[in-house]
Amino acid sequence: MRNFPAPIKDRKIRFALVGCGRIALNHFSSLQKHADAAELVDVCDTDPVALQTAAEQTGARPHTNLSSMLRETQADVVVLTTPSGLHSEQAVEIARSGRHVMTEKPMATRWHDGVRMVKACDDANVRLFVVKQNRRNATLQLLKRAIEKKRFGRIYMVNINVFWTRPQEYYDSAAWRGTWEFDGGAFMNQASHYVDLLDWLIGPIESLQAYTATLARNIEAEDTGVISLRWRSGALGSMNVTMLTYPKNLEGSITIIGEKGTVRIGGLAVNEIQHWEFAEPDPDDEEVKNVSYETTSVYGFGHPLYYNNVISTLRGEAEPETDGREGLKSLETLVAVYLSARDAKRIALPLDY
Repeated sequence: MRNFPAPIKDRKIRFALVGCGRIALNHFSSLQKHADAAELVDVCDTDPVALQTAAEQTGARPHTNLSSMLRETQADVVVLTTPSGLHSEQAVEIARSGRHVMTEKPMATRWHDGVRMVKACDDANVRLFVVKQNRRNATLQLLKRAIEKKRFGRIYMVNINVFWTRPQEYYDSAAWRGTWEFDGGAFMNQASHYVDLLDWLIGPIESLQAYTATLARNIEAEDTGVISLRWRSGALGSMNVTMLTYPKNLEGSITIIGEKGTVRIGGLAVNEIQHWEFAEPDPDDEEVKNVSYETTSVYGFGHPLYYNNVISTLRGEAEPETDGREGLKSLETLVAVYLSARDAKRIALPLDY
């Protein structure tokens, strides 16, 4: 039994954030929505312009160095929105300072780094939260319930498409983008939340075979790839990902075909239920027309809902929905994808380390 710090019930939970780039804005707005229960006390970035902008926007104290921030901050949780390849080293340092860690996806770019993060937080008796905000989408919550109620019967086939675009200017905007060391490619970065759905919705993967390619962007990692999958349940499926869709983001979708049901959730980012049909009716069917929503952002609107769980967990009122061990599941799938593409062979899961 882990001996976590006592629940925080008598004051606001204090957050600090490291990495004031694009995704940090979602965290700033989420914390603002939870201003009655949480506060952002410190921000950190090596880019002085990004740091000043974040400090002015949030009122948090600015820091240019993580180590110095950890010596001074009163934060209970430190949020990592830095390049993925930096997460492991930073998470270990934060855990050793006695603070909880909350990290954006993917939790790490290498398997052993992810394992190291989990161990460091275990050793320090602090929480490790891995952001999987897409799980909180109303459309996917409804789909998850249908699966848990076994409405599909046996699931036969699953297909996931992520047809988005990232121009060369996107990768050129920061030297770490598209690198193996700090970022990974279309699967590791842009589509990692969709990789998470493979296990979270359908169950453990038996094996996969992947092809990846860098067809148009001047980056180290892939801009396009495909995976063929077999789950332990016997279901078959595929995942198709590209960052080369012309002229803009087109689709983030999942289709499930089962013995007694067929569902397709599409739109820009699994935000529209486009087909929902089951052999047996259920009260959830009435919600189908209400859960679809308009979005202009592929991030969706799950970050505030994710913070609900983090805050409730630290108050002692809930268990974490996606802790470090849950984060390792999708990281293992991603590592298997890259091993398969590199070695041109089928990879069985779990990996044999």
